[in-house]
Amino acid sequence: MALVETDPESPVVQALQMIVVVLALMWVIEAFDGLAMDGRLDQHGIIPRSWGGLDGILWAPFLHGGFGHLLANTIPFLVLGWLIALDGSRRWVTVTVFVMVIGGLATWLLARSAVHIGASGLVFGYAGYLLIAGFVEKSIKGIAVAVIVMVLFGGMVLRGITPVSSWVSWESHLFGLVAGVLAAFVIATPEGERVAS
Repeated sequence: MALVETDPESPVVQALQMIVVVLALMWVIEAFDGLAMDGRLDQHGIIPRSWGGLDGILWAPFLHGGFGHLLANTIPFLVLGWLIALDGSRRWVTVTVFVMVIGGLATWLLARSAVHIGASGLVFGYAGYLLIAGFVEKSIKGIAVAVIVMVLFGGMVLRGITPVSSWVSWESHLFGLVAGVLAAFVIATPEGERVAS
């Protein structure tokens, strides 16, 4: 009897593989940026109200201000992303794109003038989604996940949306969180109304 599910066709395993591939890409990009580019890729993040910084909405989650920054995002991205991906790869991709676009646009429109980088906007969006989706779905499992997320990541969320440091993009945290909450209302559906795909 196996203690860990290892069937490659298992949704649990597939969800974890998908998240690990994206994380590996983030680590490869950061290694390339640090070793070959001397951190110059970071200038391609979100630059508020600058047309040249609008495409940073796509690049910012993959760019980090060093390995410490990426490490701080890795575990929350892995855990929260995996919890969403357990509902299927389509759900994870939809939530991810929604949070990147809506949270990124809000950061571009409203944040202070700086280059905003890092996967933390996505991390906060995942947290916001998971905190609300279970209630929208009227799912005991989803509500249990929301409680676990609140216990494990609630302090991070509260600290992260507070403007305490000039080098932390609390704006992308806040707008990612709001985008995740909106995603829950737009994407999550009550259990009885789900249609098989």
